[in-house]
Amino acid sequence: MYRIFRVARAAGLGVLVAAGCAPDAPVRPSGALSFDAAAASRPPFVFPAGCCYYQGRIVRTVVPPASDPQAGIDNFYGFPAGATAGQKGVVGVAPGAAGYHGGHWKFFAVTWNVTPYLLTSETAVLAAAAAGVATVTRVPDNDFKCPIQP
Repeated sequence: MYRIFRVARAAGLGVLVAAGCAPDAPVRPSGALSFDAAAASRPPFVFPAGCCYYQGRIVRTVVPPASDPQAGIDNFYGFPAGATAGQKGVVGVAPGAAGYHGGHWKFFAVTWNVTPYLLTSETAVLAAAAAGVATVTRVPDNDFKCPIQP
């Protein structure tokens, strides 16, 4: 865990959330800002026990993410503090799906207009936005690279 933290800090990542060592426990490098879409701070990430949901399943990553502002291709939906328990990021594609580009993520911040509930697919995120219960905002400065594994 300490090694992942040091590598991520050296890569200039602002926020690191480590799941697997301590499920859903936030870990922030010294002096790092909290996630705030308006401030365009870096998105939260999770390691290897599960980074995000893809079509209702948890997928994982085994490498630290690398910041890649304004270069994302595939949709990644991140949730600020205040999301429901167990919420992880949501990805629109994964390995084996048509259109997966190896983890070049286009970051969208999801904020709630009602009491949060668990979203586990891109379809669910977009449905929540269409219903007006959540707001999805593109944050290109938070785009990043990080391959995932099913």
